[in-house]
Amino acid sequence: MAPKEKIDLYKRHKDEYAAPQKPALVKVGKATYLGIQGRGAPDGEEFTEKIGALYAVAYTIKMTRKFAGQQDYIVCKLEGQWWLNGAEQDFSAVPPERWNWKLLIRTPEIVGKDELQKAVSALLKKNKSPQVRNVKLESISEGLCVQMLHIGSYDEEGGTIAEMKGFAEQQGLQFHGLHHEIYLSDPRRIPPERLKTILRHPVRKRKA
Repeated sequence: MAPKEKIDLYKRHKDEYAAPQKPALVKVGKATYLGIQGRGAPDGEEFTEKIGALYAVAYTIKMTRKFAGQQDYIVCKLEGQWWLNGAEQDFSAVPPERWNWKLLIRTPEIVGKDELQKAVSALLKKNKSPQVRNVKLESISEGLCVQMLHIGSYDEEGGTIAEMKGFAEQQGLQFHGLHHEIYLSDPRRIPPERLKTILRHPVRKRKA
Protein backbone atom coordinates (compact mmCIF):
# COMPACT_ATOMS: atom_id res chain seq x y z
CA MET A 1 0.00 0.00 0.00
CA ALA A 2 1.38 3.40 -0.99
CA PRO A 3 2.09 5.72 1.96
CA LYS A 4 -0.38 8.51 2.55
CA GLU A 5 0.66 11.96 1.41
CA LYS A 6 1.98 14.16 4.20
CA ILE A 7 -0.54 16.59 5.64
CA ASP A 8 0.41 20.15 4.75
CA LEU A 9 -1.80 22.49 6.76
CA TYR A 10 -0.63 25.57 4.84
CA LYS A 11 -1.81 24.05 1.56
CA ARG A 12 -4.99 22.74 3.16
CA HIS A 13 -5.85 26.18 4.58
CA LYS A 14 -4.10 28.41 2.05
CA ASP A 15 -6.84 31.05 2.16
CA GLU A 16 -6.09 31.63 5.85
CA TYR A 17 -2.42 32.34 5.10
CA ALA A 18 -2.89 34.62 2.10
CA ALA A 19 -1.32 37.92 3.10
CA PRO A 20 -0.74 40.75 0.61
CA GLN A 21 1.19 43.86 1.61
CA LYS A 22 -2.11 45.65 2.07
CA PRO A 23 -4.68 44.88 4.79
CA ALA A 24 -7.30 42.28 3.86
CA LEU A 25 -10.14 40.47 5.59
CA VAL A 26 -9.75 36.71 6.09
CA LYS A 27 -11.94 34.19 7.85
CA VAL A 28 -9.95 31.83 10.06
CA GLY A 29 -11.56 28.60 11.17
CA LYS A 30 -10.97 26.57 14.30
CA ALA A 31 -7.37 25.36 14.47
CA THR A 32 -5.40 23.02 16.74
CA TYR A 33 -2.07 24.16 18.13
CA LEU A 34 0.74 23.07 20.37
CA GLY A 35 1.37 26.10 22.56
CA ILE A 36 3.45 27.37 25.44
CA GLN A 37 2.83 30.60 27.33
CA GLY A 38 5.17 33.09 28.96
CA ARG A 39 5.95 36.70 29.76
CA GLY A 40 8.88 38.97 29.05
CA ALA A 41 11.18 40.19 26.32
CA PRO A 42 11.35 38.06 23.15
CA ASP A 43 15.14 37.94 23.41
CA GLY A 44 15.04 36.79 27.02
CA GLU A 45 16.06 33.46 28.52
CA GLU A 46 12.50 32.29 29.17
CA PHE A 47 11.41 33.00 25.59
CA THR A 48 14.41 31.15 24.14
CA GLU A 49 13.97 28.14 26.42
CA LYS A 50 10.26 27.86 25.69
CA ILE A 51 10.75 28.06 21.93
CA GLY A 52 13.17 25.15 22.24
CA ALA A 53 10.69 23.17 24.33
CA LEU A 54 7.86 23.77 21.86
CA TYR A 55 9.90 22.64 18.87
CA ALA A 56 11.22 19.61 20.75
CA VAL A 57 7.69 18.44 21.50
CA ALA A 58 6.41 19.18 17.98
CA TYR A 59 9.16 17.20 16.26
CA THR A 60 9.07 14.35 18.78
CA ILE A 61 5.35 13.82 18.10
CA LYS A 62 5.85 14.05 14.33
CA MET A 63 8.80 11.61 14.22
CA THR A 64 7.12 9.15 16.60
CA ARG A 65 4.12 9.01 14.27
CA LYS A 66 6.35 8.65 11.22
CA PHE A 67 8.40 5.77 12.65
CA ALA A 68 5.20 4.03 13.76
CA GLY A 69 3.84 4.15 10.22
CA GLN A 70 1.07 6.58 11.18
CA GLN A 71 -0.10 9.59 9.18
CA ASP A 72 2.84 11.96 8.70
CA TYR A 73 2.65 15.73 8.40
CA ILE A 74 4.77 18.83 7.89
CA VAL A 75 5.60 20.74 11.07
CA CYS A 76 4.24 24.26 10.60
CA LYS A 77 6.06 27.52 11.13
CA LEU A 78 6.23 29.24 14.48
CA GLU A 79 3.36 31.56 15.36
CA GLY A 80 2.70 33.75 18.37
CA GLN A 81 -0.08 35.59 20.15
CA TRP A 82 0.84 38.75 22.06
CA TRP A 83 -1.04 40.86 24.60
CA LEU A 84 -0.66 43.31 27.46
CA ASN A 85 -2.35 43.29 30.85
CA GLY A 86 -5.24 45.68 31.42
CA ALA A 87 -6.45 48.13 28.81
CA GLU A 88 -3.02 48.93 27.35
CA GLN A 89 -2.73 48.19 23.63
CA ASP A 90 0.43 49.95 22.43
CA PHE A 91 3.37 47.54 22.73
CA SER A 92 5.84 50.30 21.85
CA ALA A 93 4.80 52.21 24.99
CA VAL A 94 5.33 49.25 27.32
CA PRO A 95 8.70 47.67 28.26
CA PRO A 96 9.17 44.20 26.69
CA GLU A 97 9.48 42.72 30.18
CA ARG A 98 5.71 43.30 30.52
CA TRP A 99 4.69 41.62 27.26
CA ASN A 100 2.65 38.42 27.47
CA TRP A 101 2.97 35.83 24.73
CA LYS A 102 1.95 32.39 23.66
CA LEU A 103 4.16 30.57 21.16
CA LEU A 104 2.26 28.27 18.80
CA ILE A 105 2.79 25.58 16.18
CA ARG A 106 -0.32 24.59 14.23
CA THR A 107 -0.84 20.83 14.38
CA PRO A 108 -3.22 18.40 12.62
CA GLU A 109 -6.34 17.44 14.56
CA ILE A 110 -5.26 13.78 14.42
CA VAL A 111 -2.67 14.51 17.12
CA GLY A 112 -4.13 13.74 20.54
CA LYS A 113 -3.27 14.62 24.13
CA ASP A 114 -1.98 11.08 24.72
CA GLU A 115 0.66 11.63 22.04
CA LEU A 116 1.62 14.91 23.67
CA GLN A 117 2.09 13.25 27.06
CA LYS A 118 4.18 10.44 25.56
CA ALA A 119 6.39 12.99 23.80
CA VAL A 120 6.87 14.98 27.01
CA SER A 121 7.76 11.84 28.95
CA ALA A 122 10.25 10.75 26.28
CA LEU A 123 11.95 14.15 26.30
CA LEU A 124 12.18 14.26 30.10
CA LYS A 125 13.81 10.81 30.08
CA LYS A 126 16.44 12.29 27.76
CA ASN A 127 17.02 15.11 30.28
CA LYS A 128 15.59 17.76 27.99
CA SER A 129 14.32 21.06 29.37
CA PRO A 130 11.57 20.66 32.00
CA GLN A 131 9.74 23.42 30.10
CA VAL A 132 8.36 20.67 27.82
CA ARG A 133 5.85 20.01 30.62
CA ASN A 134 4.29 23.41 29.87
CA VAL A 135 3.45 22.63 26.24
CA LYS A 136 -0.32 22.28 25.82
CA LEU A 137 -2.58 21.12 23.01
CA GLU A 138 -5.43 23.55 22.39
CA SER A 139 -7.96 24.82 19.85
CA ILE A 140 -8.21 28.47 18.80
CA SER A 141 -11.10 30.01 16.85
CA GLU A 142 -10.34 33.51 15.56
CA GLY A 143 -13.13 34.00 13.00
CA LEU A 144 -13.02 37.20 10.96
CA CYS A 145 -9.58 38.85 10.99
CA VAL A 146 -7.62 41.64 9.34
CA GLN A 147 -4.37 40.27 7.97
CA MET A 148 -1.32 41.78 6.27
CA LEU A 149 2.24 40.82 5.34
CA HIS A 150 4.87 42.83 7.19
CA ILE A 151 8.33 42.98 5.64
CA GLY A 152 11.05 44.26 7.92
CA SER A 153 12.13 44.30 11.52
CA TYR A 154 9.78 43.19 14.29
CA ASP A 155 10.47 46.57 15.90
CA GLU A 156 8.86 48.31 12.91
CA GLU A 157 5.52 46.48 13.04
CA GLY A 158 3.78 49.49 14.59
CA GLY A 159 3.15 51.17 11.23
CA THR A 160 1.74 47.98 9.72
CA ILE A 161 -0.56 47.44 12.70
CA ALA A 162 -1.78 51.04 12.46
CA GLU A 163 -2.57 50.49 8.78
CA MET A 164 -4.51 47.32 9.63
CA LYS A 165 -6.44 49.11 12.37
CA GLY A 166 -7.34 51.97 10.02
CA PHE A 167 -8.54 49.50 7.41
CA ALA A 168 -10.71 47.73 9.99
CA GLU A 169 -12.31 51.04 11.02
CA GLN A 170 -13.09 51.84 7.38
CA GLN A 171 -14.97 48.52 7.22
CA GLY A 172 -17.00 49.39 10.34
CA LEU A 173 -14.94 46.94 12.40
CA GLN A 174 -12.69 47.11 15.44
CA PHE A 175 -9.86 45.02 16.84
CA HIS A 176 -10.64 42.54 19.59
CA GLY A 177 -8.87 39.50 20.91
CA LEU A 178 -5.14 38.92 20.64
CA HIS A 179 -2.54 40.19 18.19
CA HIS A 180 -1.28 37.19 16.18
CA GLU A 181 1.96 36.78 14.21
CA ILE A 182 3.06 34.03 11.81
CA TYR A 183 6.82 33.94 11.27
CA LEU A 184 7.71 33.11 7.66
CA SER A 185 11.43 33.90 8.06
CA ASP A 186 14.14 32.64 10.37
CA PRO A 187 15.72 35.69 12.07
CA ARG A 188 18.93 33.69 12.57
CA ARG A 189 19.42 33.54 8.79
CA ILE A 190 17.59 36.57 7.38
CA PRO A 191 18.58 40.22 8.02
CA PRO A 192 15.94 42.26 9.88
CA GLU A 193 14.99 44.39 6.86
CA ARG A 194 14.03 41.26 4.88
CA LEU A 195 12.05 39.38 7.54
CA LYS A 196 8.54 38.36 6.45
CA THR A 197 5.82 38.10 9.07
CA ILE A 198 2.07 37.69 8.63
CA LEU A 199 0.26 39.96 11.09
CA ARG A 200 -3.29 38.99 12.02
CA HIS A 201 -5.85 40.52 14.35
CA PRO A 202 -9.42 39.31 14.98
CA VAL A 203 -12.11 41.95 14.36
CA ARG A 204 -15.78 42.45 15.15
CA LYS A 205 -18.42 45.06 14.32
CA ARG A 206 -17.54 48.42 15.79
CA LYS A 207 -19.70 49.43 18.72
CA ALA A 208 -21.79 52.55 18.13
